[in-house]
Amino acid sequence: MTTRRIRPDTLADFERSWRPDPYPDGLRHAYAYWSEDGTEVVGVSFWDSKEACDAWRTSAAEAHRRAAMAPYVVEEHEAFYRGRELAVPAHHR
Repeated sequence: MTTRRIRPDTLADFERSWRPDPYPDGLRHAYAYWSEDGTEVVGVSFWDSKEACDAWRTSAAEAHRRAAMAPYVVEEHEAFYRGRELAVPAHHR
């Protein structure tokens, strides 16, 4: 999970630079959520393994992607979490 605070009025530009190219090996799903004012973006990604995630984080392609995002990012926090899906009873959906 990565949380980034970005400069005001740069969400569209940030999103263009955020998309990885090529997509990483071992990445299964990725989601982006942003605050109503567009100044905070949370990325949640699901990987085959922590090793696959770590390999991506240290790759040249990820370094290039981070350099492209840098003009828009004010602050960044990143961590690897383990978890599970929470079951929501059908009558609450």
